[in-house]
Amino acid sequence: MNTEKVLHFFREITRIPRESGHEEQIVAYLQQFAKERKLECKVDKVGNVMIAKPASKGYENRPTVVLQGHTDMVCEKVAGSDFDFSKDPIQFVIEDGWMVAHDTTLGADNGIGVATALAILDDDAIEHPRIECLFTVSEETGLDGARAVKKGFITGKTLINLDDEDEGYFCIGCAGGMDTVGTFSYRVRPLRTRTYFRKFFIGGGQGGHSGDDIDKNRINAVQQLARFVNEALDLNVGLCRIEAGNKRNAIARSGEVVLAVPPRNEKKLMELFEDFSRRIKNEFAVTDPGVFCTIEPVVWEEGVIDRGTARRLVQALIAIPHGVIAMSADIPGLIETSTNLASVKMEDHKIMVGTMQRSAVDSQRIFLAQRVAAVLELAGAKVKHSDGYPGWKPNVNSPVKDVCVASYKRLFGREPVVRAIHAGLECGLFTEKFPDVDMIAFGPTLRGVHAPGERLDLASLDRFYAVLLDVLKTI
Repeated sequence: MNTEKVLHFFREITRIPRESGHEEQIVAYLQQFAKERKLECKVDKVGNVMIAKPASKGYENRPTVVLQGHTDMVCEKVAGSDFDFSKDPIQFVIEDGWMVAHDTTLGADNGIGVATALAILDDDAIEHPRIECLFTVSEETGLDGARAVKKGFITGKTLINLDDEDEGYFCIGCAGGMDTVGTFSYRVRPLRTRTYFRKFFIGGGQGGHSGDDIDKNRINAVQQLARFVNEALDLNVGLCRIEAGNKRNAIARSGEVVLAVPPRNEKKLMELFEDFSRRIKNEFAVTDPGVFCTIEPVVWEEGVIDRGTARRLVQALIAIPHGVIAMSADIPGLIETSTNLASVKMEDHKIMVGTMQRSAVDSQRIFLAQRVAAVLELAGAKVKHSDGYPGWKPNVNSPVKDVCVASYKRLFGREPVVRAIHAGLECGLFTEKFPDVDMIAFGPTLRGVHAPGERLDLASLDRFYAVLLDVLKTI
């Protein structure tokens, strides 16, 4: 298949700022796209867009199909980059059959799904029933757009979500998720007259998606920095700043801490960090081989965090669970429950610790959030939970699943994989809102999502697009 039309629209999308919560420009782009082609278009109060295209000739009596993707992207960049996601176009290259952004996220999650829907809307040679393309906002920050979709915004009873990341796989179920955030308040201690200040940095981690990659034993910079500071506090150092991680649904790949150290203990602190650096490089030599650690002197004039809060904070960061908690008893190899210690940030005498819990079993997701909250509260933090979103229970008798599997086998002569995934998809919320809608999710192969170096396999895009067009023709 020639997917140049899909790539044309994706290239245009890479030039449009669309961080979660700031989708105004991509919404305007979609409205203009529909206006130029005289297609039905409506926008709800949160920015979700629906563009409809009439059935092609001979398909007028077939049921409407909804194609769905989200317009926002995770905005992550390498440490030290001056890239501005609010105005700069994504810089990508084509290497060995992959489209890749080396210094930032690519935004193929889920820009390639949006581009695919636009290519179909733009192409009058494609055979299809009536199509409703639903573009939701703020998926990456809690599926907020899907949560706000009202009944009647779409009418189709078959929905194809274009947000899966493994070509040759059809998804019929996913985990639910929620956020748990702890906030510490602290007092500022004055600086001693003779004090050195040193910045300790951990970088080079792969990071990745907190659902798809949580089982890969990649370094968590939040927890490892806390591990180092916990040991360093015994040398009578002061904690000035700790910053690590960023997005709730991304594994923390880098971070830094500024410590105040008395001159008599500086050598011991340097030796401690060198030993710590050797330990973590050894521990993650196979799963995260690019990890590195650096030290540099800094100027600091803002005082240090009071010792009691500093100690309780770092102990909480060590104690909070991170990673896979349970595997599915029903589906071999599927993660059932996990939690991500995502970030630690400081602002206005507050320290915010961000975490995210996922599970295919809603009661286990809630219990895990309670466990994380218990650690934070015991350490003196105030805790808030997000509303969360439900899992998507698999329907093994899904009619659209059968059509998709048949198309794949007919086109490529091999059996695709039908599965549930540990990541969150908007289908869980749609199932609650539209219980009579039959759903499936599939897409091209993406790797490194939610982290710099995100890449799209172009050959898989061809196969994905071929299957989608065949499904629209035969459903």
